[in-house]
Amino acid sequence: MAPPTTTREIHAANTRYHDLSAPNYDAKWGIDYGERGRGQVLGKLGKALDAPGPHSFERGLEIGAGTGYFGLNLARARALGSYTATDISPGMLERLEATAGELGVEIQTTCCDAARLPFEDDSFDIVFGHAVLHHLPDLDGCLRELRRVLRPAGAIAFCGEPSRYGDRLAELPKRAAHALSPAWRALVGASQPARNGHHEAAEEEALEALVDVHAFTPHSLTRAARAAGFERVRVRGEELAASLFGWANRALEATAEPSEVPWLWHQYAYHGYMTLQALDRALLESRLPAAVFYNLLLSARAPAG
Repeated sequence: MAPPTTTREIHAANTRYHDLSAPNYDAKWGIDYGERGRGQVLGKLGKALDAPGPHSFERGLEIGAGTGYFGLNLARARALGSYTATDISPGMLERLEATAGELGVEIQTTCCDAARLPFEDDSFDIVFGHAVLHHLPDLDGCLRELRRVLRPAGAIAFCGEPSRYGDRLAELPKRAAHALSPAWRALVGASQPARNGHHEAAEEEALEALVDVHAFTPHSLTRAARAAGFERVRVRGEELAASLFGWANRALEATAEPSEVPWLWHQYAYHGYMTLQALDRALLESRLPAAVFYNLLLSARAPAG
């Protein structure tokens, strides 16, 4: 499959990939909407805004909301008075709406391009997202749109954006996991996933390699936000040891039939990740430059008036 080159082709690839991913997305990434998920999301938001919270925004808009990991957890934590979710993928929004109904969260959803938001000027107090900016071909146009729909002094907060260095670093555990996967499957008693006749699964796998448009440096994100008219721009790094551990585990799990991966392995992977995430927070994130971490967090404010 040839890499997409035009904005239209990138949008089409992202829409198709996320439509295919939507039914199993939460399970694939271990997304949680309980106390654990709320704690993770509130911690990321507080870190991005450089304010531990509690946070409360009257009107919130999520860009690239996917299945709702970030926004639904913020809404359940009462950090948002009203929650509007946008995504280019109808399939993702359908899954988000179903989960919101199950959780009893009131939402509004709009399927749209982030560079052409169908909202009036000064409509929101915060615009946020998780792992979305790197999918956007027209990042500069999108940031200008975010600036337009924000009220004066409103905030943006984007978490989980891949750093250029961290993205390269993540290839190391992925390659190691691929090499070790036959031995790992034998150890845990899992077989390779059945792919014969599953055209959509093969298509999803092929598209996954095409939908990431950017990997950022702190400087590139800062420059783009300032060029769009934002003030008080702040970029920091998150997760180094945890991301290396997590990518190795995910790469191993991707080679096995999901139902055959043992419960004990999932417990090991989760608790190991959380332990290393705490290590990153306590020792590394305040001491190392943002560029070396896998994830970058961007926050900024619209001018006050």
